Amino acid sequence: MNAVELFPTLRNLTRAEKLKVMQFLVSELSRDEEPSLDQGATYPIWSPLNSHTAAHQLAQLLESDE
Repeated sequence: MNAVELFPTLRNLTRAEKLKVMQFLVSELSRDEEPSLDQGATYPIWSPLNSHTAAHQLAQLLESDE
């Protein structure tokens, strides 16, 4: 069954039922878009904290603007 075939059935639903269908669809879409992360696993995250190379490059950029 495709979406066009569902439309007449969806039109006949009550407001509450339509909201439940919307919740279901949004939940399904979010599952498709979220990266899957394993519970309890650790993942590296880059941070500029203590990034001396970045600080040096920024300083050089600021010096060239003067």
